[in-house]
Amino acid sequence: MLTETEIQRCLAQAPKAELQFEVPLPSEALNPKPRPAAVLIPFLPKDDGWHLLFIRRTVVPQDPHSGQVAFPGGRCIPEDTDATQAALREAWEEVGIQPADVRIVGQVRQMVTITNYCVTPVVGVIPWPYTLTPQVEEVARIFTIPLTWLANPANHSIQMRGLQILGRDVPVIFFKRYEGELLWGASAQMTVWLLEALGLASPGNRTIHK
Repeated sequence: MLTETEIQRCLAQAPKAELQFEVPLPSEALNPKPRPAAVLIPFLPKDDGWHLLFIRRTVVPQDPHSGQVAFPGGRCIPEDTDATQAALREAWEEVGIQPADVRIVGQVRQMVTITNYCVTPVVGVIPWPYTLTPQVEEVARIFTIPLTWLANPANHSIQMRGLQILGRDVPVIFFKRYEGELLWGASAQMTVWLLEALGLASPGNRTIHK
């Protein structure tokens, strides 16, 4: 199992590429000023090794992310000094993780989503066990997935999915269901970039299903 120090070193040494996009988009579909947002990718230690903490969002009409599996997070506000503060604030509001209890170990490359957010994934370690309190208006469930399961290439693949704004199919990462939960899309892509930064996955090492 990677130590916390090794995770921090891997993230610091990972190449910082230019902005990456959730799905390949033509230039005419891009907005020059995506809104800033941040998520917290919480690592926590269990008996079988590291787990990542996820949420399933509450179903809300007209919300494009409604019901999806995600990391705690959301848009930045003027009071946030940086992406780290935004991620910690959102994690506190959504699942009750005290900012003082999070040890920040790095960041994953930024992503521009199809909903026009520039998201910074902030990686932190939280103690375990830990009392979590979901904000029910936004969070339907809190759960964890083992890092070793996520790193198994047999558990994730690329599927072609129709994108309404383009009128065509685009490649999207999907993980197999874990305890009934489906990790796909932007959060799945962030997870894969994290695995690559930690040396637990190779770029392009995924099956494509059309």
